[in-house]
Order: sequence, then structure tokens, then C-alpha cells
Amino acid sequence: MKIAVAGLGYVGLSNAILLAQHNEVIAIDIDESRVKAVNDRQLPIEDALMSEFFATRTLDLRATTDPAEAYAGADFVIVATPTNYDPKTNLFDTRSVEAVIAETRKRAPEACIIIKSTTPVGFTSNLKAELGYDQIIFSPEFLREGKALEDNLHPSRIIVGAHTDNGRAFADLLVQGAVKKDMPVLFTKSIEAEAIKLFSNTYLAMRVAYFNELDSYAIAHNLDAREVIDGVSLDPRIGSHYNNPSFGYGGYCLPKDTKQLLSNYEQVPQNLIAAIVQSNRTRKDFIADQIIAKNPKVVGVYRLVMKAGSDNFRDSSVQGIMKRIKAKGITCIVYEPVLEDEHFFHSRVERDLEAFKAEADLILANRLTDEINDVAAKVYTRDLFEVD
Repeated sequence: MKIAVAGLGYVGLSNAILLAQHNEVIAIDIDESRVKAVNDRQLPIEDALMSEFFATRTLDLRATTDPAEAYAGADFVIVATPTNYDPKTNLFDTRSVEAVIAETRKRAPEACIIIKSTTPVGFTSNLKAELGYDQIIFSPEFLREGKALEDNLHPSRIIVGAHTDNGRAFADLLVQGAVKKDMPVLFTKSIEAEAIKLFSNTYLAMRVAYFNELDSYAIAHNLDAREVIDGVSLDPRIGSHYNNPSFGYGGYCLPKDTKQLLSNYEQVPQNLIAAIVQSNRTRKDFIADQIIAKNPKVVGVYRLVMKAGSDNFRDSSVQGIMKRIKAKGITCIVYEPVLEDEHFFHSRVERDLEAFKAEADLILANRLTDEINDVAAKVYTRDLFEVD
């Protein structure tokens, strides 16, 4: 098979590597530096297993910025471009997806198009009707940042939004590349596949929000939050996963997916989905108030990324805390090795960790690492279990 992959982020690159074990894969991106990095077998994002595959595996993978080279003759085109949530329209911005599909229809009119970008419920079926082309399939991803390839090699499930030969063929390609072979494979219509993606991520956001609100209660009433969470989580119906408090859910997927799902509820009665979105704002307000009450002069923000092993800090919850405390006149400095700029939202970036620790009166850490154990007395965190 010749497979084109549009977008060299976590989703696109992990799929490209997975499929390039057994197929010819050409990845395309508008970012020339990412294209060069992939061709040089240098990873443009942080993912330990992807780096290992680049160093040790034979992959039929190359990257380009040229649509003709990428799409011409492709059997499948995987669309993995970003669909950011637009608060003005209350919808995902799907223009990048539509642009890739338009280019594909021009260059490879027979190709089956697989949408991996997250879209509103109903997007794929509407697009197929608009274009008069039914070989467009939505197939959701369920990947952790920094562990995207691992999750593709050992998927919890494969979901393909089509009951067609091409849908089954694509599922077979994913199974072929995976290490795990006994994962459930579910074929649905595209609209159900889109709903599965949004409801899955919103459930995870709800679980994060629940344990964060438990933690807020424990702080307010001087309870040992870890003991309460341990006791609650011993119930096998609840379990001990996804129960570590934080400054709020963040990252690329959960904030935008919950808002998109809420938007899809416009004509449907609901209370819970709106509460999940609001709960995340409330948690950030609560944490910010806790910090402001300590009257620090300089707050050091230790890492903007959401979790260990990730280089993505888009919509990370600590940014919301920063904005709230800066509005009260508190100075912030930032320690974030993946940042190249000298300032982040008008806060100075300090690249010397020891100088950062010395200057800050209080250090915010969404997740703890050994690097700041020596200044534990200065650290404010809700990372009770020291896991992501």
C-alpha cells in the first residue's frame, strides 16, 4: 500500500511510523523543519518509543511539503491536522481537514480518506454529502501525549467509522502494524465514531474533575486528600486509575473536546457536560486563590507541560493559574526547557534551574520530579501520587 499522512504531530507521526513498518508511507506537513527532521530520522516531538523506532527500525517512511509527491497514487490518505476549538463559533476549526481532503480529491481521486483529526459529531457525513464522495471515514485515536506510538502498538481498541471493504482494509493495516493483536475492533458509522471520540475524552475529563473537586474539598476542610482518594479508589467499580489531583485537566484534547461536545448538545437537555467544563474553571480559580493567600512576591512556574515525557503545553492547566495570579500583581518566572523564547505571556523564562529555584518564593508544579526535591518546602503541588 501507498499511504499518505497529512500532519506530523503526535497522531500523524505515530500512525506514519506504525504503518511504515509494512507499507510505503509519505508524510506531508507545512512545517519544513518537521519534514527535514523526519527525513533525517530526528524526532520533531517528544516520544521515547518513536525515537527508538527511528534509531533501530527499518521504516519505509519519508516526508515532504509537496502535495503532489504525497498524495498522487495513494491508496489511503490519513488526515491528522489540528482542529482547534474556536470559541467564537463554538466549533472545531476544520479548515485544515477540508483543505487536505480537497487536495487529495484533486491528486488522488480514488483514494480512501481516513480522518484522524477530531471533528464535530456529524462532520464526516455532512462532508461526504457535500462532496458526493463516500470514501471518507472517521477513525478516532485514543493516544497519550509522549506515548502515542506505544498506544498505537498496544491499542485499547480500534474503531473505524465505516461498514465497508475500505474500512475493514484500514482496520487490518492498523492490526498489522500493532504488537497487540487481540484488541477489540469496532465498525460503526462515522457519526457514531465521532461521538465515541468526544464522549470518551469527556468522560476522562469528568474523572479528572471529580478527583480535583474531592481534593478541593479536602484542602478546604483540612482532610488528608490522599487517604480519602485511596479509600474511594479501593472500590473496584471506581478503581485507582486517573485519580491523581492536578491543577485542572489540560493538554491538546480534553479542553477542546469537552467544549465541542457541549456545543453538540445545543438542542439536547443536559447538566453534566456543562458542569465538567465549568468544573475545570472552578478548580483553577480555587488553586489560584490558595496561592494568592500565601502572599508570594515571585512565583516560579516549574514546567508548562502537562506531564512527564511530553513537550506539549497547549492549554496546560498551570497557564490558567499563572493568568489568575498575575492579575493580582504577582510576578511569575517560568522554567521550561522546551521553550525557546525569552518570555512567556510577558513572564521571564529562566533557563538556569538553580537560579530559578533561588529566585522564586513559591514554586508551582503540576507534576513533581526529582529536580525540585531539594526545594520541596517552596513547592506548591497537588500531585499526591506522583503519577500522570
